[in-house]
Amino acid sequence: AADVFASADTRNMDKARDAKLLDGPSVNFASNTLTIVTAPGNPKHITTFADLNQPGLTVVTCAEQVPCGGATKKVELATGVTLAPVSQESSVTDVLTKITSGQADAGLVYVTDARGAGDKVTEVPFPEAAQAVNTYPIAVLAQSKNGELAHKFVDLVTGEFGQKTLAADGFAKP
Repeated sequence: AADVFASADTRNMDKARDAKLLDGPSVNFASNTLTIVTAPGNPKHITTFADLNQPGLTVVTCAEQVPCGGATKKVELATGVTLAPVSQESSVTDVLTKITSGQADAGLVYVTDARGAGDKVTEVPFPEAAQAVNTYPIAVLAQSKNGELAHKFVDLVTGEFGQKTLAADGFAKP
Protein backbone atom coordinates (compact mmCIF):
# COMPACT_ATOMS: atom_id res chain seq x y z
CA ALA A 1 0.00 0.00 0.00
CA ALA A 2 1.21 3.48 -0.83
CA ASP A 3 0.25 6.93 0.41
CA VAL A 4 1.63 9.09 -2.41
CA PHE A 5 1.98 8.52 -6.15
CA ALA A 6 4.53 10.45 -8.20
CA SER A 7 4.84 9.77 -11.90
CA ALA A 8 7.49 10.51 -14.53
CA ASP A 9 4.72 11.62 -16.88
CA THR A 10 1.19 12.98 -16.79
CA ARG A 11 -0.19 10.03 -18.76
CA ASN A 12 0.12 7.64 -15.81
CA MET A 13 -1.21 10.22 -13.36
CA ASP A 14 -4.23 10.70 -15.65
CA LYS A 15 -4.85 6.94 -15.49
CA ALA A 16 -4.74 7.05 -11.68
CA ARG A 17 -7.12 10.04 -11.64
CA ASP A 18 -9.52 8.37 -14.09
CA ALA A 19 -9.52 5.24 -11.91
CA LYS A 20 -10.46 7.47 -8.93
CA LEU A 21 -7.32 6.48 -7.02
CA LEU A 22 -6.40 10.03 -5.98
CA ASP A 23 -7.37 12.03 -2.92
CA GLY A 24 -7.71 15.34 -4.73
CA PRO A 25 -5.88 16.84 -7.66
CA SER A 26 -2.28 16.12 -8.59
CA VAL A 27 0.38 18.84 -8.56
CA ASN A 28 3.23 19.12 -11.06
CA PHE A 29 6.50 19.23 -9.14
CA ALA A 30 9.32 18.84 -11.70
CA SER A 31 10.20 18.19 -15.30
CA ASN A 32 12.93 16.30 -17.08
CA THR A 33 14.21 15.95 -20.63
CA LEU A 34 16.06 13.31 -22.56
CA THR A 35 19.74 13.40 -23.32
CA ILE A 36 22.04 11.05 -25.19
CA VAL A 37 24.58 9.08 -23.15
CA THR A 38 27.64 7.32 -24.50
CA ALA A 39 30.68 5.60 -23.10
CA PRO A 40 33.08 8.04 -21.43
CA GLY A 41 34.73 10.31 -23.98
CA ASN A 42 32.04 9.71 -26.61
CA PRO A 43 34.20 7.31 -28.69
CA LYS A 44 31.64 7.16 -31.55
CA HIS A 45 31.61 10.98 -31.84
CA ILE A 46 27.85 11.40 -31.52
CA THR A 47 26.83 15.06 -31.62
CA THR A 48 23.17 15.05 -32.72
CA PHE A 49 19.99 13.04 -32.36
CA ALA A 50 20.23 12.05 -36.04
CA ASP A 51 23.70 10.60 -35.35
CA LEU A 52 21.96 7.79 -33.45
CA ASN A 53 21.14 6.29 -36.87
CA GLN A 54 24.81 5.87 -37.87
CA PRO A 55 25.47 2.48 -39.48
CA GLY A 56 26.94 0.02 -37.01
CA LEU A 57 26.00 2.07 -33.95
CA THR A 58 24.21 0.12 -31.21
CA VAL A 59 21.51 2.24 -29.57
CA VAL A 60 19.18 1.40 -26.70
CA THR A 61 16.02 3.23 -25.72
CA CYS A 62 13.13 2.72 -23.36
CA ALA A 63 10.06 0.85 -24.58
CA GLU A 64 7.32 3.20 -25.77
CA GLN A 65 4.91 2.28 -22.96
CA VAL A 66 7.22 3.71 -20.27
CA PRO A 67 7.69 7.48 -19.89
CA CYS A 68 11.22 7.67 -21.31
CA GLY A 69 10.11 5.64 -24.33
CA GLY A 70 7.10 7.88 -24.87
CA ALA A 71 9.43 10.88 -24.82
CA THR A 72 11.73 9.19 -27.34
CA LYS A 73 8.78 8.63 -29.66
CA LYS A 74 7.82 12.32 -29.41
CA VAL A 75 11.36 13.34 -30.41
CA GLU A 76 11.30 10.89 -33.32
CA LEU A 77 8.01 12.34 -34.55
CA ALA A 78 9.22 15.93 -34.13
CA THR A 79 12.48 15.31 -35.98
CA GLY A 80 11.38 12.77 -38.58
CA VAL A 81 14.25 10.55 -37.40
CA THR A 82 13.15 7.00 -36.59
CA LEU A 83 15.63 5.09 -34.48
CA ALA A 84 16.35 1.37 -34.79
CA PRO A 85 17.38 0.41 -31.24
CA VAL A 86 18.99 -2.96 -30.60
CA SER A 87 16.83 -3.18 -27.47
CA GLN A 88 13.99 -1.32 -25.82
CA GLU A 89 14.23 -1.42 -22.05
CA SER A 90 11.54 -1.30 -19.38
CA SER A 91 13.21 1.54 -17.48
CA VAL A 92 15.63 4.38 -17.98
CA THR A 93 18.02 2.77 -15.48
CA ASP A 94 18.15 -0.34 -17.69
CA VAL A 95 19.16 1.84 -20.65
CA LEU A 96 21.86 3.46 -18.55
CA THR A 97 23.14 0.04 -17.46
CA LYS A 98 23.48 -1.05 -21.09
CA ILE A 99 25.72 1.96 -21.71
CA THR A 100 27.81 1.75 -18.54
CA SER A 101 28.37 -1.99 -19.04
CA GLY A 102 29.51 -1.51 -22.65
CA GLN A 103 26.59 -3.45 -24.16
CA ALA A 104 25.57 -0.49 -26.32
CA ASP A 105 27.22 2.56 -27.84
CA ALA A 106 24.53 5.11 -27.04
CA GLY A 107 21.21 5.46 -25.31
CA LEU A 108 18.54 7.96 -24.40
CA VAL A 109 18.06 8.69 -20.71
CA TYR A 110 16.87 11.62 -18.65
CA VAL A 111 19.25 14.46 -17.82
CA THR A 112 18.98 13.50 -14.14
CA ASP A 113 20.06 9.92 -14.85
CA ALA A 114 23.04 11.08 -16.89
CA ARG A 115 24.04 13.42 -14.07
CA GLY A 116 23.68 10.59 -11.55
CA ALA A 117 25.95 8.33 -13.60
CA GLY A 118 28.76 10.86 -13.29
CA ASP A 119 31.94 10.01 -15.17
CA LYS A 120 30.65 6.56 -16.17
CA VAL A 121 29.04 8.20 -19.23
CA THR A 122 29.42 11.22 -21.46
CA GLU A 123 26.28 13.26 -21.94
CA VAL A 124 25.41 14.62 -25.37
CA PRO A 125 22.57 17.14 -25.07
CA PHE A 126 20.47 17.72 -28.17
CA PRO A 127 18.04 20.61 -28.78
CA GLU A 128 15.22 18.40 -30.06
CA ALA A 129 14.77 17.04 -26.53
CA ALA A 130 12.78 20.19 -25.81
CA GLN A 131 10.03 18.65 -27.97
CA ALA A 132 9.43 15.98 -25.33
CA VAL A 133 9.67 17.44 -21.85
CA ASN A 134 8.21 15.07 -19.26
CA THR A 135 6.30 16.78 -16.47
CA TYR A 136 6.23 14.94 -13.14
CA PRO A 137 2.98 15.10 -11.13
CA ILE A 138 2.48 13.99 -7.53
CA ALA A 139 -0.70 13.24 -5.56
CA VAL A 140 -1.95 11.69 -2.36
CA LEU A 141 -3.70 8.38 -2.95
CA ALA A 142 -7.29 7.91 -1.81
CA GLN A 143 -6.33 4.64 -0.08
CA SER A 144 -3.71 6.38 2.08
CA LYS A 145 -3.80 5.37 5.72
CA ASN A 146 -1.59 8.36 6.54
CA GLY A 147 -3.40 11.12 4.69
CA GLU A 148 -2.18 14.03 6.81
CA LEU A 149 1.45 12.92 6.57
CA ALA A 150 1.05 12.21 2.84
CA HIS A 151 -0.23 15.76 2.23
CA LYS A 152 2.73 17.12 4.21
CA PHE A 153 5.09 15.11 2.03
CA VAL A 154 3.54 16.50 -1.16
CA ASP A 155 3.87 20.00 0.33
CA LEU A 156 7.54 19.29 1.09
CA VAL A 157 8.24 18.12 -2.47
CA THR A 158 6.46 21.07 -4.05
CA GLY A 159 7.77 23.62 -1.55
CA GLU A 160 11.00 25.60 -1.52
CA PHE A 161 13.16 22.90 0.08
CA GLY A 162 11.90 20.16 -2.24
CA GLN A 163 12.34 22.33 -5.31
CA LYS A 164 15.92 23.24 -4.35
CA THR A 165 16.73 19.58 -3.77
CA LEU A 166 15.24 18.54 -7.11
CA ALA A 167 17.07 21.33 -8.95
CA ALA A 168 20.37 20.21 -7.41
CA ASP A 169 19.78 16.78 -8.95
CA GLY A 170 19.10 18.19 -12.41
CA PHE A 171 15.32 18.41 -12.46
CA ALA A 172 13.77 21.48 -14.05
CA LYS A 173 10.69 23.36 -12.90
CA PRO A 174 7.39 21.89 -14.07
